[in-house]
Amino acid sequence: MGGERKLYTLVEVSEHNDPKDCWLVIEGKVYDVTKFLDDHPGGEDVLLSATGKDATDDFEDVGHSSSARAMMEEFYVGDIDSSTIPAKVKYTPPKQPHYNQDKTAEFIIKLLQFLVPLLILGLAVGIRFYAKSA
Repeated sequence: MGGERKLYTLVEVSEHNDPKDCWLVIEGKVYDVTKFLDDHPGGEDVLLSATGKDATDDFEDVGHSSSARAMMEEFYVGDIDSSTIPAKVKYTPPKQPHYNQDKTAEFIIKLLQFLVPLLILGLAVGIRFYAKSA
């Protein structure tokens, strides 16, 4: 495309998100991959699912060959305005209560909560039986 370098916002690129018009953002560049959808080895769904965001991580995770990278140049349409791409949010797992691996004390308490009433009941029945027979 000559020396022409058009700058696109993520919103503009996101509008191109269907099989008849599919654009991707990879490594700061915008590619119109519409003509490549049918030929993509992973199928068109893989490309369509990467629209509307920075697809660099998706692209790198697959490990594309050098010939695939060279092929990208024919689909190049411009650059992305990096200020329109949201910053990556670091994942922080939710707070969870401390896991107590030694549950012996809890087990003993639950066992006593079950056995003590049974012992009292057995003792009461024994005393009554003994009192009746005496």
